[in-house]
Amino acid sequence: MNDKIQQFRSGLKDGVPIGLGYLAVSFTFGIMAKKAEISTLAAVVMSLTNLTSAGQFAALGVIQNGAPFLEMAAVQLIINLRYCLMSCSLSQKLDAKMPFFHRFLISYGVTDEVFGVSACREGILGPFYAYGLIGAAVPGWTLGTLLGAVSGDLLPARLLSALSVALYGMFLAIVIPPARESRILAGVVLVSMAASFLFSRIPMLSGISSGFRVIILTVVIAGAAACLFPAEEKQGGKDVS
Repeated sequence: MNDKIQQFRSGLKDGVPIGLGYLAVSFTFGIMAKKAEISTLAAVVMSLTNLTSAGQFAALGVIQNGAPFLEMAAVQLIINLRYCLMSCSLSQKLDAKMPFFHRFLISYGVTDEVFGVSACREGILGPFYAYGLIGAAVPGWTLGTLLGAVSGDLLPARLLSALSVALYGMFLAIVIPPARESRILAGVVLVSMAASFLFSRIPMLSGISSGFRVIILTVVIAGAAACLFPAEEKQGGKDVS
């Protein structure tokens, strides 16, 4: 029992920076959800059950356009497909004898940041360490959404407009560092921006809803980049030819 408590405390300690970061980003989501005329309760439930920034922000656009549920499901599947890969990778660090219900509960909280911290932890990943990480991340994401949604009714319009810029700052912080290290990735980003602009301007394409636009551009551009510039496998720090 003491070992389980120690693992949970360790995970909670490592998860505090994640929770604080989520608090700031989800605050912006709460503001934008309120602008999309989504109730505070609905926004909080969305954050509590999804834990995906890109998926939730994309969902706001789909909801505002009155798109069908099928389109919503397809958008979320494409955007959040990376979590399947993360979960498969993370499963290799779990004890082979770990019960299914632990694996099921851990899968709920697998996000980019939780995966990164868990993957860097040495040795077998215990379920209670993962619960500690999730226990810090989920309240941060949910509470930030609540504060943002409530602030949407209280703060001046100009201040809300300024705070909503934080969303774009978050995406820039995600894209720019890896793009500076890889010319291929930088090219993919520029092509994606140009293609998205053309989709909004060309008459035959501008009628496509934002949800299916995301699906088409993601599949086509990411698929083409993967085929033309496949990632080189590395073994022992050397490329495998």
